[in-house]
Amino acid sequence: MKFLFRSLVIVLCLLLIPISAVVTSAIKQRFEDGPNRVFSGGPLISGPIYEGAEPDWEFVNTIDTVELQLLEPPLSRRIWIASAQGRLFVWSGYMNSLVGQFWKTWPAQAEADGRALLRIDGVRYERNLRRLTDDRAFEELSAVVSEKYPSRFTRDSVDRGDVWVFEAKPKTPVIDSIKKGT
Repeated sequence: MKFLFRSLVIVLCLLLIPISAVVTSAIKQRFEDGPNRVFSGGPLISGPIYEGAEPDWEFVNTIDTVELQLLEPPLSRRIWIASAQGRLFVWSGYMNSLVGQFWKTWPAQAEADGRALLRIDGVRYERNLRRLTDDRAFEELSAVVSEKYPSRFTRDSVDRGDVWVFEAKPKTPVIDSIKKGT
């Protein structure tokens, strides 16, 4: 009996090592400039802010992930991105699943306050995320997404609420006033 108890204590102590490492890494990443492949990160600080004319977003269809930071809360994460009809879109799947409802908080935060930064190839783009439930671009966007990712993005999945789609529109004057501290 004593041997079994000691063995159990040893196993539990050994399990605490990787759990502590994961928790420590997750907390540490929250203070870094952006996310890593696994954990959300802090605010996107480095990289120039794009100030030119609205880009041709077609180039994002060759990029796997980009970094997204909402202004409230100022946390960043890696997300999928696509362009259709010259417009820029981000989305979140599994919204009706138990895992999605527990794990995916950014879509509800973006719906409440869509001010965001996207960092693509080191350049930060000020955007305003606006949730779409129906749009003429969905058919083309679905084709682009299906070719690029293992995603179940369809008009029906959006209608059911399984997928939330956001258009990443140009910044609004509100973002300018926040940067200037007014």
